[in-house]
Amino acid sequence: MKILRTRAASVSRQGLCTALLVASLTAAVGVSPPHNTAGADDSSPRPSDPQGKPHGVPNLALPDLAPKNPGNAGKPGGSTGGDAPDGNTGIPKTALAAYQNAARLAATQLPGCHIPWELIAGIGRVESVHAGGYGLRSDGSTEKPIRGPRLTGGQFAEIRDTDKGRWDGDTEYDRAVGPTQFIPSTWEISGADGNGDGIKDPNNIFDAALGTAHYLCANNRDLNSSADLDKAVLSYNQSREYVNAVLAWMRTYQSGNVGTVPDNTPTIPHNPSGDTPGTRPTTPSHGTTPGAGSTTTPPSNKPSPGKQTPTPQKPTPKPKPDPQKPDPQKPTPKPDPSKPIPSPVTRLERIGAAKWETTAGETFAEPAKVRALDKAGKPVAGARVVFDIVGDTGARFLGNTTKVTAPTGEDGRAAAPRVLAGDKAGQFTVRVTVVGKDIAPVDIHATVKPAPTHADKIVRVGNQRLETSPNSAFKGEIVIQASNGGKAMPGIGMTATVAPANGEGTVKTGPYFKDKNGKPTRTVDLGKTAGNGQVTLPELFADDLSGPFTIRIVSSDGQVLLVHLNVLAPESTQQSSTTPKT
Repeated sequence: MKILRTRAASVSRQGLCTALLVASLTAAVGVSPPHNTAGADDSSPRPSDPQGKPHGVPNLALPDLAPKNPGNAGKPGGSTGGDAPDGNTGIPKTALAAYQNAARLAATQLPGCHIPWELIAGIGRVESVHAGGYGLRSDGSTEKPIRGPRLTGGQFAEIRDTDKGRWDGDTEYDRAVGPTQFIPSTWEISGADGNGDGIKDPNNIFDAALGTAHYLCANNRDLNSSADLDKAVLSYNQSREYVNAVLAWMRTYQSGNVGTVPDNTPTIPHNPSGDTPGTRPTTPSHGTTPGAGSTTTPPSNKPSPGKQTPTPQKPTPKPKPDPQKPDPQKPTPKPDPSKPIPSPVTRLERIGAAKWETTAGETFAEPAKVRALDKAGKPVAGARVVFDIVGDTGARFLGNTTKVTAPTGEDGRAAAPRVLAGDKAGQFTVRVTVVGKDIAPVDIHATVKPAPTHADKIVRVGNQRLETSPNSAFKGEIVIQASNGGKAMPGIGMTATVAPANGEGTVKTGPYFKDKNGKPTRTVDLGKTAGNGQVTLPELFADDLSGPFTIRIVSSDGQVLLVHLNVLAPESTQQSSTTPKT
């Protein structure tokens, strides 16, 4: 209770600064301050998606209130609030790579969302302070799990177990898990594989960051819209203070006031379960019950007054240690982690497809994988395998690095994160070696093919019937999608022409568009497709001529599409409203 009162007071003190900071930063980027839409239907948590319910204690410290001396973190008298490792805006190197990687992938997977990496970082900052103090590793995992409180009701939501303890280690109640504190049932819906290892793990910051992007972009939100941005953050936690804190950190990162710090920067972790880090409950003495706010007094070494102090005795001399025997008083020296442990690996064996290729800008379908074997051909567990990209195509492992180290499992297998091909076509090699072993490397040769610059198909999006009455406008938008091999193709130019029913030639009367002066025109330049490969036709009108027509869509690379129209005869207009569509 004392902890909760202290936290409440801290949040209260920050209230005014919160409002001023969010308002000023929001104004700086030209977006109106978020309004409270906690009651909006599309931002309220659903029974099957309870992420917005109270599931832990977020860190609501604001950028301008964080301590300025990073050297005090984790030291006596230093910060214990779980603030950023540099005391202000520092993000651990791996966390920053995960946020930026998630935004890149989301730009391809969810192009209409426009999610910035700084928003994902804002969630990570408020939920776990970027996993600081939990032993963040370069592969995105943490040495210690990040778990919220058991969701048993009361101060937090009551959520019975949904994952059989797979992610949170609890088979009775759920707990929020990982750097962005996903509830297991929400992870089932929004979980993602951000590092390309074939596993969707909310405890890995690469996966958690991409899952956060998927969650915030749900319901076709466009985060360029201040209303959608507000709803997205509220859906994560139905608290205005939470929204203010996340957006304050996001704007701070967008302003360029962000530094990268090492993953192992000493810091006291933020505990989302609400327990104060580094404290232990005091144990009352037998027969006494300490009252509220009482503490136990450590035993004193001073003699009690009135009591005789015993005469100290001379210590018994210790026998000299036998150099042939280990001294039981001295601890066994621990191995130096900087020195590799000798490994019985004698060779590496490649696993996976023999042909490794993809298109520029795409991610390779499978990760680089090998098996470590000893001289008897048996798998070796625990060997440290290095995957190194050699070549000049701009290829990078997910996480924006060209070299990663991964341990082999019980089956002797090790896998790297998947590789994102650069923009340059060509060839490169993933060279695989073992730390501390001079054995023949395994070279995985990869080819990056040029990205296509043309569309092999154009189609209309949707199948709504296009018809109207004479002298009326056609209802609904006409959207055309360009693709190549099933992939959306941006930058494809298109024109649209109103034609007779057979699609050939042109018409002088019938459906029409309007030019910039508002005059009828039956041929328009649609411009080029957007990043999602789509272009939308301008509004289409009918004159007094009824009958069937087409719009002939022609792409800049010769693809042709006919979109059928129908202008109803005046006497059939009323009847058509009750006629089933075919």
